Amino acid sequence: MSLRLTNSLSRRLEVFQPLAPGQVSIYCCGVTVYDLCHLGHARSYINWDVLRRHLIWSGYRVRFVQNYTDIDDKILRRAAEEGSSMAAVSERNIEAFVADMARLNILPADRMPRATGSLAAICALIGELEAKGAAYSADGDVYFAVMRHAGYGKLSGRDLGEQQQNAAGRVASEEEARKQHPFDFALWKGAKPGEPSFDSPWGPGRPGWHIECSAMVRAELGDTIDIHLGGADLIFPHHENEIAQSEAATGQELARFWLHNGMVNVGGEKMSKSLGNFTTIRALLDSGVSAMTLRLFVLQAHYRKPLDFTTEALEAAATGWKGLNAALTLAAGSDGERAAITPAQPASDPAALAPELAAARERFATAMDDDLNTSAALAVLFELARPLRALANRLERGDAAGGDPALGPALHQRGELLLELAAVLGLRPEAVSTPAAFAAGGPDQAAIEALIEQRRAAKACRDFASADRIRADLLQQGIELIDRPGGHTEWLRR
Repeated sequence: MSLRLTNSLSRRLEVFQPLAPGQVSIYCCGVTVYDLCHLGHARSYINWDVLRRHLIWSGYRVRFVQNYTDIDDKILRRAAEEGSSMAAVSERNIEAFVADMARLNILPADRMPRATGSLAAICALIGELEAKGAAYSADGDVYFAVMRHAGYGKLSGRDLGEQQQNAAGRVASEEEARKQHPFDFALWKGAKPGEPSFDSPWGPGRPGWHIECSAMVRAELGDTIDIHLGGADLIFPHHENEIAQSEAATGQELARFWLHNGMVNVGGEKMSKSLGNFTTIRALLDSGVSAMTLRLFVLQAHYRKPLDFTTEALEAAATGWKGLNAALTLAAGSDGERAAITPAQPASDPAALAPELAAARERFATAMDDDLNTSAALAVLFELARPLRALANRLERGDAAGGDPALGPALHQRGELLLELAAVLGLRPEAVSTPAAFAAGGPDQAAIEALIEQRRAAKACRDFASADRIRADLLQQGIELIDRPGGHTEWLRR
């Protein structure tokens, strides 16, 4: 099955064919570095990391570019609030971004250009637009003339004529009065007193947000790229404006595929600071939520659908990850050597796989080729993990030989495949914190079995208080009891 992706431009599911055989060029809209990254960023960058990993796993050479917006009104406001500088605010948050993405196991981009490092390219692009009559200057500002671009609105479906009618009779601001059309947007903003500025042919000022991305796409990847990525909130005006100014300048299509991820809601409401439900990646991970639990939680939903963040949903993801992590950890071995498998280095030879495993690998590939159906792909991982998880549980209980188990050939091959496919989703074995009592030794198997027998006797005598106390005491020492039908009790070290 060929890879099919939902193209926001055509609003259809399309077979993906790159411009150059075997090569894929991708531009991902990056962060405006005025603050720490939040859950919406986590959702977006995890999804696009999985797209990139799947393309690599499928045999493509991928060039992935993601920018930093380090010239922006929000950064200026934050610097003014702190009595700091735009550069200081940007640098601090870029460092935080790199650390947060590493914790989430997101592959670093091949290139991460900054707006401040692209000013020459930005000014050159604005100059081209002005020379073609697609831009005009007004009192130190430069605006893009949307009426000069016939395709304006093709991504978002906006109607320029309708917008012009809606604006009729409205009292215009000073900036709007300088525009030829309400949708005209700034390519260059003249400097205001006290603001940092950069030199340009139109006087000191700074670039508009949209032109920054157009210039960086062109400088890094050329006039036309394979895939442009971003959140659904960027479709208008940011991506619509990118298309207009880039295509007006080059006469070429900016991107053949536009992919957008859905938004994150918190308890059914849109995440926002004003509602008090705004959570940063750092705060969530520092609270004790594991990075792979968060990653699994994100991948359980399709990338285009809204994602509802609730405590219950996160706890369910944590439970699912606990079992999958046990299987991955066992497959990786005690030294973790095989945990370093990447999509570019498959662990398994598909031709050498047992028929059952070859079929599982094919189901995984089919799910991922179907517009990145990560939910179906995860189901394959959990299926592969089941026997490994069961063995890990037996080892924890002491029912099998301890130490680094020598897996049989069938389980070994299953473990190798599980690690390979998990790596396509960016999931890797994660160390589990050990309770203090267990770290100090904890009760041995004989002591645990004796206490389970005491608990069974207490329950038979209807002394439920003693039975509950034994369960609680064992749990404090890192031993979890699991009551099964028929009066049988199993246990796990946590």
